[in-house]
Amino acid sequence: MTKKKLGLALLGLGLLLAAAAPATARDEERGRRRADNAPLVIGHRGGANGYLPEHTLEAYALGIELGADYIEPDLVATKDGHLIARHEPNLIDTTNVKDLQQFAPRRRTAMVDGVPVDGFFASDFTLAEIKQLRAVQSFPERDQAFNGKFQIPTLAEVIELAKRKSREEGRRIGIYPETKHPTYHQQIGLPLEDRLLAALTAAGWNHRNAPVFIQSFETANLRYLRSKTSVRLVQLVDANDVKPDGSMDLTPPFDKPYDWVISNRAGTFADLLTPAGLQEVRGYADGIGPWKPYLIPSACKTVQNGACADVTGDGAVDERDRVLLPATPVIANAHRLGLLVHPYTFRSEQKRLTGSFGGNPVNEYLAFYEAGVDGLFSDFADTAVAARAMFLLKHDPDYAACLVNARKCERSND
Repeated sequence: MTKKKLGLALLGLGLLLAAAAPATARDEERGRRRADNAPLVIGHRGGANGYLPEHTLEAYALGIELGADYIEPDLVATKDGHLIARHEPNLIDTTNVKDLQQFAPRRRTAMVDGVPVDGFFASDFTLAEIKQLRAVQSFPERDQAFNGKFQIPTLAEVIELAKRKSREEGRRIGIYPETKHPTYHQQIGLPLEDRLLAALTAAGWNHRNAPVFIQSFETANLRYLRSKTSVRLVQLVDANDVKPDGSMDLTPPFDKPYDWVISNRAGTFADLLTPAGLQEVRGYADGIGPWKPYLIPSACKTVQNGACADVTGDGAVDERDRVLLPATPVIANAHRLGLLVHPYTFRSEQKRLTGSFGGNPVNEYLAFYEAGVDGLFSDFADTAVAARAMFLLKHDPDYAACLVNARKCERSND
């Protein structure tokens, strides 16, 4: 399929979905397509970790420069109780800790959400020791030239950066922190929730209208947070993989929130996206953050021996060997309950783009914008912002003038 035909097909899909919706839902969708309420671009791990090591002030700052509305610090706790920005409690893949001989004795195996993990753990380091480490690029196919150059920031430093950049850029830039492995942190005596709320309070951001979303893959800590704060909360929804037919693979340990494992609750992540599950989420959260195949799945172009075949003939089996399926009803069902929908994670590498997108990451963003998402998490904020501009130029008659004359009117971020 040519890029032109693909664009027409995606636009047609959006129009078909809109036509099938009730009149009130169509009116609401049109409202979402105005520039002042456009989909958010959320800087995943900063929004520039496609270019620089993730969760560094440099990656956050570049993500903001590239147009991210929110930057996402994943939060773990140090031995002395400070919240730092790291993707996991285990530091081995995102820092140079394994190369520093003074910390070699700290290497150990820990149980994280019931799984033994080997490495170096933030909870074994003081903040002063964390500041001796330097970040590295965790994706081997991405540029490694900046390894060892940037420090690991605290949550307070990330908040200060967002505030300062908001003043410098003349637009409101928010934070979208994730509480990483909250049950694990509770088990080791370093719970995250009250520490996070204390940091937000100190920053004047512990209120409903603050530029803050808090996210978690667990449910119990979101319920606790709802009892303590009016800040917007988002329930993340995971899975292990996508099966050849496009259905979700819910193999442990990525089958359910870990607090469900601890409490012996039946069910899986997928249950949170059923109408009943969304109704439950509505009771304690403001939105959902599903892995994107829950919204627009894909299936293998050809199946051999129960798995995807290498249709492209490039010697690898990846997303290029898959084709898009119709959108699921999750977005419409969530919107019907007033829940926001912020899927993850959008990346630009060819091997991560479903074959239907013709090798162009912009086409993936456009498909999800057309499907009605309220925002999305991107490693490449610049591509997400460019695709959003294209989307708005199609749907908002005033956006061209806005783009040319006053780019600040792109969205309010409220």
